[in-house]
Parts: sequence; structure tokens; C-alpha cells
Amino acid sequence: MTDSNSPDFWDIRYQNNQFPWDLGGPTPVFARLAANGQLTPGKMIVLGAGRGHDARLFARQGFAVTAVDFADAAVAAMQEMADLDHPLEIVQSDFFWLPPAFNGRYQYVLDYTSFCAILPARRGDYADLVTRLLQPGGQYISLAFPIGTRPGGPPFTVQPEAIIDLFTTRGFTLHHRESPPDSVPARKGYEELLVLTKTGEL
Repeated sequence: MTDSNSPDFWDIRYQNNQFPWDLGGPTPVFARLAANGQLTPGKMIVLGAGRGHDARLFARQGFAVTAVDFADAAVAAMQEMADLDHPLEIVQSDFFWLPPAFNGRYQYVLDYTSFCAILPARRGDYADLVTRLLQPGGQYISLAFPIGTRPGGPPFTVQPEAIIDLFTTRGFTLHHRESPPDSVPARKGYEELLVLTKTGEL
């Protein structure tokens, strides 16, 4: 199975303990954002949430978090590691097929390794998805990784300027951009934090 659009592709990797994208806990860059108070708690959706480390991180900070993944193993892990004091809404779905009830529901869309996992030809569809999920004034928070131009994937390499262009053509403005000082060492220099704000109407 080589189709990264298929949940089976990812389930095989979970079953074989081949999930190097998983840091075993919250992403340090997101932990800083969650702790520093710059993001007002609100409704957040985490696309391609995996085992849910970052989703649980923000839930513990008072965010109402929806965690979406389509792999059985990822969803089972989120359910097993659930924090009953800070529950998540766990949705098993291909995020491209989220129903209209999700449209305009969120103040934040969080992404680390889902954008780089989809086929590059679907990146426009992904930007359209984020646009419809967010309320006007909502923010797309992306830790863009892995930066580069090598062939093949997943993960498929990303270019921050291209991501910015992709969203600005859909009515977003760049709110914040940085090369995080707290990236995990192996990824330092290969990722950038991008925060883009949706303007206009849904």
C-alpha cells in the first residue's frame, strides 16, 4: 500500500511502530504558544491529529478541541490516552470529507505534519478546507515542515513562501512568521511557524 491518501497506508505504519512524525508528546513550539497566553482559548480543530498529543495540550489550556484523523490506530490511541478532565471531540474521518456542519465553526486550525502528508496536488484543496472551517478572523497555525525541495514523500517537502501565497490568495493575511528556537534538534532549520489570519466572510 503506497497511497498516502488511504488510512491503510498510515495504519500499517502505526502497526509497525513506524511513525517518526510522532514526537511522543506535545510539539515544543505549540507548547510555548499554548503557555504564553497569546492565543485566546476558543474552538480549535487539529487536522491529521495522529495520537492527539497537541490536541490534548490545547484542551488542557481551555480550548474546545476537535481532533480529526482517519487512521484506526491513531483514533484508538487518542481514545486510549484521553484526558477525562479535558475531553476532546475525536472525529474519525478523511478531513477532506468533513461535513458542512464543521464550516465556520473554528477560531483556530492547527497543523504540523498533515500538510506535508497529503499529495502536493491536493494542497489547494487543503487551503480551501481550512478556509471553510475557520470563522472570519480565525487563524491557521502551521508548523511548516520539512522545508526543502527533495523529491518524493511523504513527507513531501514544503516551502513557507508557497504556503503563504496559497493562503493569501484565499483572503488570508500573514500574522506571524518565525524560525522557532524551540524546534526539536533534528528538525531545527527545517521548519517555520506560520500564523495566517482569515479575513472577510465565510
